[in-house]
Formats: sequence, C-alpha cells, structure tokens
Amino acid sequence: MKSLFTSLFAALFSALSFSQTVNLATFASGFTTPVEITNAGDNRLFVVEQAGIIKILNSDGSVNATPFLDISSIVGSGGERGLLGLAFAPDYSTSGRFYINYTDNSSTSTPNTVIARYTVSSNPDVANSTGTILLSYQQPFSNHNGGKIAFGADGFLYIASGDGGGGGDPGDRAQDTTTLLGKILRIDVSGINYSIPSTNPFSNSANGPSDPRPEIYALGLRNPWKFSFDKANGDLWIADVGQNTFEEINKVVGSGTAGDNYGWKCYEGSSVFSTNGNCPIPGGISNTVTPVAEYAHVGSSCSGSITGGYVYRGSLYPSFVGKYFFAEFCKQTIGVLTDTGNNNWSLAFQTPNTTQRWTRWGKTTMVNYILLAVQPFIKLKMLI
Repeated sequence: MKSLFTSLFAALFSALSFSQTVNLATFASGFTTPVEITNAGDNRLFVVEQAGIIKILNSDGSVNATPFLDISSIVGSGGERGLLGLAFAPDYSTSGRFYINYTDNSSTSTPNTVIARYTVSSNPDVANSTGTILLSYQQPFSNHNGGKIAFGADGFLYIASGDGGGGGDPGDRAQDTTTLLGKILRIDVSGINYSIPSTNPFSNSANGPSDPRPEIYALGLRNPWKFSFDKANGDLWIADVGQNTFEEINKVVGSGTAGDNYGWKCYEGSSVFSTNGNCPIPGGISNTVTPVAEYAHVGSSCSGSITGGYVYRGSLYPSFVGKYFFAEFCKQTIGVLTDTGNNNWSLAFQTPNTTQRWTRWGKTTMVNYILLAVQPFIKLKMLI
C-alpha cells in the first residue's frame, strides 16, 4: 500500500507545482454513503456509513464482511443526519473504548444528537453491540448537525456541533451560550460519565437554563464539516460551511485560550451577514476571530461547501509540510492553504482527474491521506 501512496503523492506534488491535473486512483469500493474515515493506531481504516454501520478496510483494500459495528436500528439517517463521527480513545489499545456521534431515531422532526461510548469485543474486528450514552441534545431542524469528533493532544474529546439548521440560524443559536448548537464542544470522557475541563471558558457555570453551557469550547459556527488537529503544534483547524456567499477555514492556536467566537450568524466569513437577534456582537468583528482563509461561492446551485482536511506533517515531501489540505464538495476540487508568513495564507485549488462529491479526508498511520467520495457512494480515493 505504501508504494501506491507514494506514487499518488508524487502525482499530486507534480500537480500542485506545475498546475497539472491531480490524478487519483480508487483504492476500495462497496460503501454506502460514507461520511468518516479514521484509524485506531494500526493498519486498519474504519469507514463510517451514515446509516449506522462502521466497516473495517484493510491495508490491501479488502473490506471485512462483518461490520465492526452496526447500530442502524437506533440511528435516524437521511439528509444530514445519521452516524456522523467516530473517535478512538488515546488508550484504545488497552481500554478498548471508542466514541461515536449519531442522530437517534427518537423523532422524525426533532431528534437528538447523541455522543456515546462503545467498547471492542474479544474479537478486535468486532465491537460490542451496546454502548453508553454520555451526552445528547436536540436538533431543531434536519440540517447542520456537524458530527465530527476527535481527541486533542490534551486527551479531551472535541465535538463539532452545527447551528441546528433552518437557514440563517433562525434561533440565533450559534451566538447563544445557553445552547450547545453552533459550537465546538470539549469534554473529559476519562471517567464513567463525562466531566468539564477546567480550562473551558464556562467551566464554572451553574449550568442552569439561562447559564452558559460548560461544555462549550468555541462558538459562532454554522456547520463545521470536519476539523482536525495539527500534530506538530496542536492547532485546531475548523472548516465551516457557509450560507450564501463564503466558505471559511478557522484556526484555534494550540497554545491559545478557549472561548473563541467565530462570528456566525453576525458574520459569514469576514463579511456582515445579519444585524438581527444576537447581532451585532458587542465590539463588532474585533471581538471575533476572523477566518484564516475564506473563498466565495460560484454559481447558484451547490455553489460552495467545504470539506475539512489536515495539515500535512509527513516526511516524503518537505515542501508540503505545514500546508492545509481540504476539499470542495460542490466544485469537486481539492484545496491547499499555504502559510506565506506574518499570519497570511495563500489559497489554491486543483481539479482532480475524477469529479466526485468529496465528503471526508482520512489519515493512515503512515501520515498519508485518502479522500472519501459520497457520489457515487462507493469510492475511496488514494491521494497522498
């Protein structure tokens, strides 16, 4: 598998250097609406299907016949709902614990986002079928569920939560600290139940109906569709899907403090979106964290939708180190963000040799990447 990774990485390197077409090759197929890929610290990849199934993809491209986990009977799937996130505990090799983010089937109109803990069985390729619910919160509309979960270097679980949908955040939820919607959440799952990290911005909240939620780590997000940590410095990169005009890429500096406000719905990108409800923010845009990069929508139908990726920290190509790779779902392109110094970044797009709706980047233990396509619902494309 490494030779395939290497040759395809070289193709991408050539493309980015000389504006040629990015060449991608299919590595595996047979998946239905895949939305997440991750690894458990070994050579296996775990592919999350939206309907509630997690499959194991082996290093030779084969897929295990028996799913790692099937919770489709308790998942409400469709549109932007479903099984959306998977994260293995930092001590997974000894604890066997992993965590999932899914939409339950408690209601067809206002179901719950659920964060639950599961464990692997005595068979390393099959999980125990029942888990423990740690956190749940209601979704008022069918879209903007977020869904990504991942562990930071601090050992805490981070959760991407969309604004609850409805278009234009009609409930002003992203700026409302009494709700978990439109936020990045951070919780400590090392115990039986979850607890609140002391460095969360509202960690001392009384947590009453009108009090800030202590789980909040950052706010002012519309629909963060994937985030990742830069393993070199702990920076948190957040790709936030825009409303009408802009897609944005945000960064939480690893050495910074919690509580950043990314501005939605008062701002879309760095431009004013709304002056109603909780807007304008006191102090204006100076009291928000503006995007590291943003790009405008093009056209009227599916004009822009970002899929977050990773900062490259591999060793094969030093010139790629520090670049942030992402994808554009609507434009079906691959984006690269390059640090040009003084906190400035340049943005470039490349069109691959195949047109797909890219929904997810994944990272292998070799720090190489693969790209997941949702249409035609079956393909894993090897990229780096």
